[in-house]
Amino acid sequence: MIVGGGPGGYEAALVASQLGGSVTLVEDEGLGGSAVLTGTVPSKTLIATADVMTEVRESAELGVRLDAAGCADDDPDHGVAVDLSAVNARVLDLATTQSADIAERLRAEHVTILDGRARLDGPERVVATLKDGTEQALDADIVLIATGSRPRELATAPLDGERILSWRHLYALTELPERLIVVGSGVTGAEFASAYDALGSDVVLVSSRDRVLPGEDADAAQVLEDVFTRRGMTVLSRSRAASVVRSGDGVVVTLADGRTVEGSHCLLAVGSIPNTEGLGLETTRVETDRNGSIVVDRVSRTKARGVYAAGDCTGVLPLASVAAMQGRIAMWHALGDAVAPLDLLTVSSNVFTTPEIATVGVSQQQVDDHVVPARQVVLRLRGNPRAKMQGNRDGFVKLFCRSVTGIVIGGVVVAPRASELIYPISLAISQRLTVDQLSASFTVYPSLSGSIAEAARRLHGTRSIT
Repeated sequence: MIVGGGPGGYEAALVASQLGGSVTLVEDEGLGGSAVLTGTVPSKTLIATADVMTEVRESAELGVRLDAAGCADDDPDHGVAVDLSAVNARVLDLATTQSADIAERLRAEHVTILDGRARLDGPERVVATLKDGTEQALDADIVLIATGSRPRELATAPLDGERILSWRHLYALTELPERLIVVGSGVTGAEFASAYDALGSDVVLVSSRDRVLPGEDADAAQVLEDVFTRRGMTVLSRSRAASVVRSGDGVVVTLADGRTVEGSHCLLAVGSIPNTEGLGLETTRVETDRNGSIVVDRVSRTKARGVYAAGDCTGVLPLASVAAMQGRIAMWHALGDAVAPLDLLTVSSNVFTTPEIATVGVSQQQVDDHVVPARQVVLRLRGNPRAKMQGNRDGFVKLFCRSVTGIVIGGVVVAPRASELIYPISLAISQRLTVDQLSASFTVYPSLSGSIAEAARRLHGTRSIT
């Protein structure tokens, strides 16, 4: 029995079926969960449009002139606009199609799908309440909980879905916000601030910390904040939002120090809450932490025998890739297949801003705090020939390796499509390659990936280079 149809749930279902299990999955909001329907897929589809607008805006340096009348014009924005209604219609269509594709795949693999909500009645029984109001009690040898999370709400900033929004509300907008105030400068806040700035909104980013992306590499975050400021975004650092209220056709955000910020819309991006209430966990030995997340080990086991959990409801890492791997690992372990515990040091992640920020392995903070002894090199993107051709100056490649052996243990890429460029570093870490082995592979000239090989070459020897 699998409770929840997001990446953790549906990937687990596929593995369990492949290994000969009789699998039933219960989901009430659509296959794919929030990752497909309201989170990752929709937001990255919106960001794809924003990326195009950024390229248009910055194309003048490449000799491109755009004008509705076909005449030369020094303003590359002239004649180029975003139809947000059409963009969001495409976003929702892609999400719906992806969800349907997942359902079709599951049925092809003989997974039974129940449309409803589920709760545990002890560790070996799941009670599903279907959409028609009926209940089904189903016995199970193995139960996987993959119920995801939802946007955190603030009592002093009640959501209305029209002007005061969570990211789930954004795709109902038909017109571009004139002035969007984004509260929260973590990954979600930074991504949407970057996207709406590129789409043409006047954006104010309210950050309670001293910089954007406080959980990311400090050098990378500084590059992004500099880009935000250069492009005209207002970044309010060390500014905690105390309340948000509707004011006519706009909003007023009051900061903790008494200042107020007015806008047409406000997006609250202040984290997520695990969906663990009402699951009947009290009928089992499943434990939760103080945040409500289900406690699991590295093979996704809970404290209750036969009960596993995967994804955002565990609070491990809020990434679809991690949720999917947790789900697969759970089924490999439960059904006796070969399995390796989850290794977070091999998890690559990406912030889909412009430029993107991708990371994997040990962090700069761990190296600076002497938690992990390492050598490092930083290569600025402005020195890469392909970046020069494309007019890209913002960003860098950072590589960490073991001080003695030269084994690659971490990396940061800040660049266009950094999500694609991080893969060779991720592969090097998982396979314990040395910088010499990484640099010995051919790269295309010219290419942004050439900077990764060059960084590895510069780490040959014993010196750190910045």
